[in-house]
Amino acid sequence: MSPEEIARLPYRPCVGVVLLNEEGLAFVGQRKDRFQEAWQMPQGGVDKGEDPRDAALRELEEETGVTRDLVTIEAETAGWVPYDLPHEIVPEIWKGRFRGQEQKWFLMRFHGQDAQVNIETAHQEFSTWRWMPVEELVDRIVPFKRDVYRAVLKEFEDHL
Repeated sequence: MSPEEIARLPYRPCVGVVLLNEEGLAFVGQRKDRFQEAWQMPQGGVDKGEDPRDAALRELEEETGVTRDLVTIEAETAGWVPYDLPHEIVPEIWKGRFRGQEQKWFLMRFHGQDAQVNIETAHQEFSTWRWMPVEELVDRIVPFKRDVYRAVLKEFEDHL
């Protein structure tokens, strides 16, 4: 695909979750489909007609096993935060239908125990997980998502 063709593609509507434990550490998972270090917070697509808040709670459970009764939503981004995929992977992801994602982020507080986190879900996305200090997040994720993480953490800084 040419850069011009990619630029004409829409963004995929998506949600992201900053899940903090009681110590203020953030949940991150190591992507199962990557061979290099690629940590990320839970995220996923918004189904047609689905409310973003409901999508965030659904994605959180689908990717971490954490159910809605174990979290409190403390904040959400005012708007949608877009990012573009690197051009070379656009044709490979989502069948080349999207240039990247436009994400609505939610900050949630986890009130459960670590034993209630279960990444071995029906469509497992993570090979391992951990709690990470918020200040390490940006440097530990794939480069093309770093601006999104910076923007989201800045917007949530009063809650971190």
